Amino acid sequence: MVPEKPGVRNSSPLGDLPDGGKRLLELAVSACANAVIITDAAQPDSPAVYANPAAEHITGYPLEEILGRNPRFLQGPYSDLEEVAELRRAVAEGREFYGVVRNRRKDGSDFFNEMYVAPVRDGDGAVTHFVGIQNDVTERRALEEEMEHRASHDPLTGLPNRAMFVERLGQAVARKARSGRHVSALFMDLDNFKDVNDSLGHEAGNQLLVAVAKRLRGCLRNEDTLARFAGDEFVVLVEDEAGGSVAAQLAERLLECLDTPFSLAGERVFVSASVGVAPHGPSDPDRGEALLGRADAAMYEAKRLGKARYATYDPAIQARRRSRLRMVNDLRAALEREEFVLQYQPKVDLKTGAVDHVEALARWHQPRRGLLLPAEFIPLAEETGLIVPLGRWVLEEACAQVRCWQDLHPRTQPVVANVNLSAKQFRQPDLAAEVAEVLEKTGLDPACLELEITESVLMEDAPATGAVLEKLKALDIKVAVDDFGTGYSSLSYLKRFPVDTLKIDRSFVSGLGTDLEDEVLVSGVLGLAHALGLRVVAEGVETEQQVASLKKIGCDLAQGYYFFRPLSNVAATPVLAKGMLP
Repeated sequence: MVPEKPGVRNSSPLGDLPDGGKRLLELAVSACANAVIITDAAQPDSPAVYANPAAEHITGYPLEEILGRNPRFLQGPYSDLEEVAELRRAVAEGREFYGVVRNRRKDGSDFFNEMYVAPVRDGDGAVTHFVGIQNDVTERRALEEEMEHRASHDPLTGLPNRAMFVERLGQAVARKARSGRHVSALFMDLDNFKDVNDSLGHEAGNQLLVAVAKRLRGCLRNEDTLARFAGDEFVVLVEDEAGGSVAAQLAERLLECLDTPFSLAGERVFVSASVGVAPHGPSDPDRGEALLGRADAAMYEAKRLGKARYATYDPAIQARRRSRLRMVNDLRAALEREEFVLQYQPKVDLKTGAVDHVEALARWHQPRRGLLLPAEFIPLAEETGLIVPLGRWVLEEACAQVRCWQDLHPRTQPVVANVNLSAKQFRQPDLAAEVAEVLEKTGLDPACLELEITESVLMEDAPATGAVLEKLKALDIKVAVDDFGTGYSSLSYLKRFPVDTLKIDRSFVSGLGTDLEDEVLVSGVLGLAHALGLRVVAEGVETEQQVASLKKIGCDLAQGYYFFRPLSNVAATPVLAKGMLP
C-alpha cells in the first residue's frame, strides 16, 4: 500500500469501511492496472487525495507529486481542447464523464488518456469526491490512426486513395454553393506505363509511381488534393475562384513537370500522361462521382487525340463514349448473330493476267448502320480482344470458301486464300495449332493459304516473331509482309524471317507514273526483294499509268480498284472460274 501523505490521505473516502473491507479494497485498487486517482471535492481546487501505483507508472510522476494537486496539471499545453472543456463541465455539474484526452507525462512525452470520472456522494447526495479511472491508450490510438490512414491512403505513394478523394470531392462540391468557388477534377493516366513494367520489372514500375507522385505533388498548390486511384491513375481536386481556368493551367503544369526523364534501374525513362479536366458546372448534380466520371471520359479523349496532352470535358465526349459502348456490345453480339461477311479482292499476275490469289476482307452488316468497312470496327475489335474470335472466323470462312471454289472449278494453279492476321492473333500462343486445325477442318491444302502480317507486327519482338513464323512455315503455308514502307521500311530484317511475299503499301504505288522518286523507290525495293527470292505485290493500284509502271519495273502481282473491287463470294465465283483477266 502506498504510504499516506500527512494531512491529505486522512480525507480518504475509504474511512467509513470496516478495517478489513478497507484494507481489501485498497489492495484491489492498488493492484489495478488502470490508474485510479481520487480527488476531494470539499477542499479548495479539488486536490488528489489518492493515487494508485498505476497512476505513477502511466504519468511518470511519483506519488508525492500527484497528491495535493488538481490532476489538471497533467493536461500540459492541451487544456483548451474540447474534450478537456467537457471534462470541466462534467466536474462542475457533478456528473460522470467518459472520453479520451491528451495528457503529458513528467518526461514531456504525450499520451492519450482514456478517462472515466464519476462523482462520489454522501448520504445527503452532496458530491464529496471524484474518482477517476484512467487508461493509457496511446498504442491503441496509434494503431487506430494507422488503420485509418491505411484505409484512406495509398500504401505505395502515401497519397490519399480513392475513398478519401471522393469524400473530399463531395465536401468541395457541397461547399461550392456557399463559397462561390469553382470545383474541378483532373484525371491523369500515364501513357504506356505497361512498357516500363514489361521491360524493367514491377519493382521499377513501383519506383516510377512513387517518383511521379512526388514530382506531381511538387507541381501543385498546397490547397490541391492529389490522390492515386489504382495502377498508374492519379487524380487532382482543384478549387479556385478564377472560373475554372486554374484547372487547365494545372493540367498543363502537370504535363510539363513530367518532361524531365526519371532514373530507374540505371536507365533514363521518359514518361508522358493523358489528362482529363472536368469542371463542375452550375447545373451539375451535387455528386462528386459524376464529376469524376466526366474527368475520366475527358482523359480517354486526350488519349484518343494522341496522348501526352489534356482534354476538357464536353457533352460530345460522353456521347462518343456511349456510342463506343453500344458499338462494343453490338460487336460482341455480331459474331453470335452471324452479321459478318467476307468479300474477296483478287490479285492479278502482271505478266500473265492470271487471277489465282484472293484476299479475304471482313465486312459487318450492322443492323442500324448498314455495311461497315474494316476501318470502322477492326480497331475496336483490336482494343477489346474480339479480334481473336473474329480473326478465327475469317480464317475458317476464307479457307472453306477457297476450298469450295477449288472443288467447283479445278485448275492447274489452284486458288490461294490470303488472310490478314492482327497483332493480337499473331501473339496467340496456339496460333500454329489453330491454323492447322482450320486447314484440317476445311480440307484446304496448306500451300493454298498465305497469311499477311504487317511489318510493324513482324518487328515488335523479333525473336518471338521468328519462332512463330517457323511454326507456321512448318505447316507449309506462305507468309506475306503487308503494308511494306509504313513501318521499319527496311529489307534487311527480311533475311532473318521465313517470308514469301512483300506487299508494297499503296502510298508508294499512288505516285507511279507521275512521281519519279516513287518509281525509283519501288524499283529498288523490287530488285532487292527479288534478290531475296520474294514475290512482290503492289497494293492500291487504281490507274493505267500505275499498271504500266509496275509492269515496266517487273512487279509480280497487283491488287486494286483498277482490276477488281472487293467482291462477294457470288460475284467472285465467275472471275475465279475463268482464272484470267477479261
